[in-house]
Amino acid sequence: MGRAALARGQKNADRIGATILFVDESAFYLLPMAVQTWAPCGQTPVLHVPLTRDHLATISAITPDGQLFFQMQAHTSTSADVIALLQGLLDSIVGPLVVIWDGAPIHRSKALRTWLAEGAAQRLHLERLPGYAPQLNPDAGIWQWLKRWDLRNLCGRDLAHLEQDLLNAYARLHQRPDVIRSCFPMAGYFDL
Repeated sequence: MGRAALARGQKNADRIGATILFVDESAFYLLPMAVQTWAPCGQTPVLHVPLTRDHLATISAITPDGQLFFQMQAHTSTSADVIALLQGLLDSIVGPLVVIWDGAPIHRSKALRTWLAEGAAQRLHLERLPGYAPQLNPDAGIWQWLKRWDLRNLCGRDLAHLEQDLLNAYARLHQRPDVIRSCFPMAGYFDL
C-alpha cells in the first residue's frame, strides 16, 4: 500500500467515521540501548548489566491525534496477544476502526482470522503496509523515542525493574501527545 492508497484509505475512513490506528510490536531487553552520554574526560562510562535474553514484548497503537494504547508481556508476542490488543481497542474506542500494520505472521494467523469472522470484522478493518517498509509505520517512531531518548542507557536489574521503567515511560509519553503526533510526519504522513 503506497501513500496514494493510504490517502484513499483516509478518505474512506473519514467517510465512515473510522478511527485510524497504526500498530507495531517491539521488545525491550535488560541490555541497555547505549547512546551518547557525558563523562569526565578520560573516564569512559561503564554500564554493568546481566547478559541475558530475557525481555518484555510490547505492542502499541497510535492515532494521528496523539492517542497511545499499549500492552506488555514477558514473552514474545503471539496472535493471542494481538487479539487482546485489538479487543481492547474495540472496547476503548467508539465506532469503526482501521488498523494499519505490517505483514508479521502473527497479524495473518488463523486465530486472528477466526476472531475477525466471529464478529470483530463488523467494526474493525485491517490494512497491511508493504513489506520491507518499516519507515511507513509511524508507530515505529514510538519505539525509537522510548529506546533512544526516554530509556536511553537504562540498565535494568531484572524484568520487574524494566517493567516499572517501561510503565513510567509510557505514562510520560501519554502526557506528550505532541511526540506521538510528530511520528506521523517523520513517516511521511502530513494530512491524517
